[in-house]
Amino acid sequence: MNASKRLDQLFIQIAEIGRDQATGGYNRFAYTETDLQLRAFFAQTAEELGLEVGVDAANNQWAWWGDPDSDPEHNLVLGSHLDSVPSGGAYDGPLGVLSALSAIAELIGDGFQPRSAVGVANFIDEEGARFGVACLGSRVLTGETTYERLSQLIDYDGTPFVDVVSATGVDPTSLGRDDRALSRIGSFIELHIEQGHQLIDLDAPIGLASFIWPHGRWSTTLTGTPNHAGTTRLDERDDPLQRAARFVLELGELAIARDAIATCGKIVVEPNAVNAIAATVRLWIDARADSPDRLAHLATDIATLAEGLGGRLVNESLTSMTAFSASLNESLGSLLENPPVISTGAGHDAGILASHGIPTAMLFVRNPTGVSHSPAERANREDMVAGVDALISVIRGLAS
Repeated sequence: MNASKRLDQLFIQIAEIGRDQATGGYNRFAYTETDLQLRAFFAQTAEELGLEVGVDAANNQWAWWGDPDSDPEHNLVLGSHLDSVPSGGAYDGPLGVLSALSAIAELIGDGFQPRSAVGVANFIDEEGARFGVACLGSRVLTGETTYERLSQLIDYDGTPFVDVVSATGVDPTSLGRDDRALSRIGSFIELHIEQGHQLIDLDAPIGLASFIWPHGRWSTTLTGTPNHAGTTRLDERDDPLQRAARFVLELGELAIARDAIATCGKIVVEPNAVNAIAATVRLWIDARADSPDRLAHLATDIATLAEGLGGRLVNESLTSMTAFSASLNESLGSLLENPPVISTGAGHDAGILASHGIPTAMLFVRNPTGVSHSPAERANREDMVAGVDALISVIRGLAS
């Protein structure tokens, strides 16, 4: 079976896991039954290829072709994640994992023997859809997020992180930085669907990433006076949902003024009843900019806005501008006949690893819709095949 057919088959095998029948998208959240099914799929697929499968101290999955401890400085790791945002697309994350497995399968079939080990990583909870912290698996792996922080997290149903993890048989107190796993990563390359339209404009099937914009997540809670919707005069109300509406509208204006991006994509209203004035409204904000200073100024503006409406801005996560390895990009450019180099406003596990000194690069596969985090996310088969072929060339070039 060639690499393209194997990639097709792997996508078919996970096509119904976490599928939202109403939207056609996917709900694949960390530590759910869906997530456990995907992790079992990853392990089984890798084992069928003869790879050694394990987990690190952050509960990320690893599959190794060769001995990762024999020459760790020259190990090559590929991969991405399998989780999704609510009603997410089919390719964000899975394309990188499945392409890596397909590339390795093709090389094994050709009789290629890498001189250094080649790994595939499946990072847990990259999207942060359940607990609100993006790239949680790689942040815990690198020690950026500690158990103290994990113990404070709650999911979308109000269940503590420690209870969620314990229910899957994992001891949450065991989660933390894993120096051995980190030492095994000689270099890391993440293939990913492009989350925009730069490659469309450039008429290129694949591209190289130069850097990730600095970005962060914040939250604020607005409180009011709960009361009856039918008996409370409008001029006597203290309705936090009205103030939340003003917050969302003015948030966009602040971002435009700073030539940046800010989004309020999640709001929780309590008690969330049709005939009741809200008691509290909690809002989550995602903000990004092409420079650290611009993002910092925008965060200050948003904090002032929140305070003016009776709230306080709380930082949930913050990632500085992350440049990828210039030398690794130079090698990839040579191996892949110099694909275009583009920046991205989307965060990735590759960015977390790069920020901790690991030589890291990213390859993007063209997305014909330019839409991501949506069921409208797409990838043409010929472009996906180009991505797998690129990984094959990279393995041949860097692991031989």
